[in-house]
Amino acid sequence: MKSFILLLVFVVYGNMVFSQESDLVKIGDTVPAFTFEIEKGKKVSIADYKGKLILINLFATWCPPCRAELPKMQSEIWGKHKANPGFALFVFGREENWDVLLPFKKKFNYSFPILPDADRSIFGKFATQSIPRNILIDENGKIIYQSIGYEEKEFKKLVQLIDSKLKK
Repeated sequence: MKSFILLLVFVVYGNMVFSQESDLVKIGDTVPAFTFEIEKGKKVSIADYKGKLILINLFATWCPPCRAELPKMQSEIWGKHKANPGFALFVFGREENWDVLLPFKKKFNYSFPILPDADRSIFGKFATQSIPRNILIDENGKIIYQSIGYEEKEFKKLVQLIDSKLKK
């Protein structure tokens, strides 16, 4: 029993340290500046989307928690808000390029933007490790929400926050 409690304390403490150390931004920070390909050959800047509520999801096609989260992203967020001109969703494939992401998107019938981050340059603005990650940015460019991993209860918080922000 003593060993179990010690192990439990180590795991909980280790997860807290691990999570905090992997974050490079925090709630209240301004979103870091970066450019990305919105489609093959067409680059844009995250600053181009100022004035919108922006959800950034960082994932990988091989990641089981990411794969569990994306169908909910499609139905519970994108399905509800894709037509809202005040909302933008960008899903970045960490260390993946168009040649992997386009077939993945087609296979699973995702209609939201799945974009490459082949060199981790975007991921590296937000974290050093751990996916999936969600970062919600308000209309002023401030980070108002972050999560690491996929947990249904936490995802519901994200959905509720987005819904409440877009009701205005």
